[in-house]
Amino acid sequence: MPTQPLPTPFPPAPFPPATPPIVLTIAGSDSSGGAGVQADIKAMSANGTYAASVITAVTAQNTAAVTHVHPVPADIVAAQIAAVLSDLDVRTIKLGMLFSDKIIDAVAQGLAGFNGPIVLDPVMIAKSGDTLLQDAAVAAMLRALLPRAALLTPNLPEAARLLGTHPATSNAEAIAQGQRLLDLGPQAVLMKGGHAQGNICTDILIGTGGVVATLTAPRVDTRNTHGTGCTYSAAIAAQLALGLDLTAAVTAAHRYLQGAITAADQLQIGAGHGPVHHFHAIWQ
Repeated sequence: MPTQPLPTPFPPAPFPPATPPIVLTIAGSDSSGGAGVQADIKAMSANGTYAASVITAVTAQNTAAVTHVHPVPADIVAAQIAAVLSDLDVRTIKLGMLFSDKIIDAVAQGLAGFNGPIVLDPVMIAKSGDTLLQDAAVAAMLRALLPRAALLTPNLPEAARLLGTHPATSNAEAIAQGQRLLDLGPQAVLMKGGHAQGNICTDILIGTGGVVATLTAPRVDTRNTHGTGCTYSAAIAAQLALGLDLTAAVTAAHRYLQGAITAADQLQIGAGHGPVHHFHAIWQ
């Protein structure tokens, strides 16, 4: 009798057959694995790319709190960037938690010769409410990194802090703030509406010509949303590395994130704000 193939526990990973494009994440480490570099690597992998990483800070955190933050010395951050870019053919770069003005300056100098798209996620506050960006670093980010970004991806509180104003309370106000951020140098701004009120979450992509795309999704009734911002921006960077244009990359990443949030309760990780399910399309 012919042998029957053994059933596989989950579908094969959707990686391309050849060497996948390389994406670099420059961000902090999350010891609980739900956000930061760990979330970036998971999201980039799930979206079919190879993830390299530069660690900017080591955090002691779980789903309930960030108890310690230890910034990596700026010269070590710079050395990591130089090591990766001198050897790996990096297509896109995602910037996450940078913590201090010294680290931001080191990152800006390290990326001086990089010509690919940079996705800047201005990580400022953890899901638990803990601060992940020093006050002195905001000015450095505005000066050194916003003009380098192909895409800036703030949530509403982050956009407000960058602008020194209150968080937007309507789509019209979010658009106005996004256009103000656009004037500070990035090529495009994605205003993320997850912190807004209502049953529908609305993200607005704004370019030099105005609103490029409006992406909506039903708000999912879950507390397991740790790492959504990291995951979203990492997925966008991955889709850009795969060759999609910006609007298509944001749309694909939005669809991926919505699936990861919808499936988040399947994981049951931790007692606080658990992570989204990065591999929802691969295993359950």
